[in-house]
Amino acid sequence: MPPIYDKPTVEKYDYVLIGGGSGGSASSRRAASYGKKVAVVEVDPYLGGTCVNVGCVPKKIMWHAADLQDKLAHHALGYKFKGLAAPKFDWAAFKPQRDAYIKKLNDIYANNFDKEGVEYHHGRGRLTSANTVEVTRPDGQKYTLHADHITVTVGGTPTVPSDDQIPGASLGIDSDGFFELEEQPRRVAVVGAGYIAVELAGIFHTLGSETHLIIRGETVLRTFDQTLQETLTPWMEKTGVKIHKQSNVMKVEGEKGKPLTVFTDKGEKIEVDTVLWAIGRHALTKDLGLEEVGVKMNEKGDIVVDEYQNTSVKGIYAIGDVQGKALLTPVAIAAGRRLSNRLFGPEKYKSDKLDYENIPTVVFSHPTIGTVGLTEKQAREKYGDAVKIYKSSFRALYFSMIDDEHKEPTVYKLIVVGPEERVVGVHIIGLGSDEVMQGFGVAVKMGATKNDLDDTVAIHPTSAEELVTLR
Repeated sequence: MPPIYDKPTVEKYDYVLIGGGSGGSASSRRAASYGKKVAVVEVDPYLGGTCVNVGCVPKKIMWHAADLQDKLAHHALGYKFKGLAAPKFDWAAFKPQRDAYIKKLNDIYANNFDKEGVEYHHGRGRLTSANTVEVTRPDGQKYTLHADHITVTVGGTPTVPSDDQIPGASLGIDSDGFFELEEQPRRVAVVGAGYIAVELAGIFHTLGSETHLIIRGETVLRTFDQTLQETLTPWMEKTGVKIHKQSNVMKVEGEKGKPLTVFTDKGEKIEVDTVLWAIGRHALTKDLGLEEVGVKMNEKGDIVVDEYQNTSVKGIYAIGDVQGKALLTPVAIAAGRRLSNRLFGPEKYKSDKLDYENIPTVVFSHPTIGTVGLTEKQAREKYGDAVKIYKSSFRALYFSMIDDEHKEPTVYKLIVVGPEERVVGVHIIGLGSDEVMQGFGVAVKMGATKNDLDDTVAIHPTSAEELVTLR
């Protein structure tokens, strides 16, 4: 096991980071690659942050399990596979196997720190000045790290209503709690309409839990392009997810570990075994000493930064979810690396920064979604009548052998502007959209036009070819 430091090893570090998640790891290792003396302070007993431990990675593993269940239960017969007994997912057996893989990733993070010369300090970091971080170890011991530069990259945490706001709210779990479930709940209510709610509801449902999704509006994914909302919402309903629209939870009754009753403002009583809150996240900025040293935060508790990740205090920076923009792991990684390039790298990087425009992202729904750039609504607000839409709806070839009941929809949408038809938005839903999006994200970032896509020879037969043949 690589060393965990319990005191400073030098009088002053070049760089100290509070937070050992994806952003902190990326930024610290990049700084160390330039020969700098670097320390990372992490409060949890493992590295990797949300993404590795209770986010992207274990979520995607669970999505793969659900996807496989779907294929075995609904698709294999269409391809004339015989002898398949009714497949049933064993959650209790799968969880320790998944957890073991995550532990392996934690060890890889720690080994990388050791190999690349980044000191790993286990404890709670707190700013005491623009150049000092107080570390409180789990045993209560305290010591101070002095540094020329300090980055706050502590991430965020799920938001859950208090029992004062919604009586019985504490009987539920959050997305972190999803990964602690030892057994698969027979009945579950997921509260929320964002991508986390959609993904976890999809996993529960596809793996066989009776799944209720309680949303305030008419569609899921309300911040996404309207076409994606209007395609995914009815498909989820068709597959059996019980979506309770224009509904707010008023109270939850029951006991932890026993059946719960969710009461909505529409008079519904929903009997479930687990309630999962997926109503948003907030930055972990409390008790970091930010106010005391003069670091400005907004009304939501996010650290205010400029385009170079500088806070209001010289020498203190913030990256990742804690600064409230584009809450995505690859964004934290990219911002962290560019920050270290600018602070410690060669002259060519002295103005390095992350461009937060046209960041591609995906949703691991069933089927998956890929999106980059402006939604149609945003494009029309910005460009008015100069906007043109190209769209195609179809079924992927894969579903040609499968019963109509289980043929997933695919919709590809291109948003272009001006006489040159520059692509300002790509929004796709359907089999493989998560993998398709990365390449088209590059195209949009480079300023591709519709003609550039038209000039690209299609790869046949694929779903992706639709984006270079739209008319």
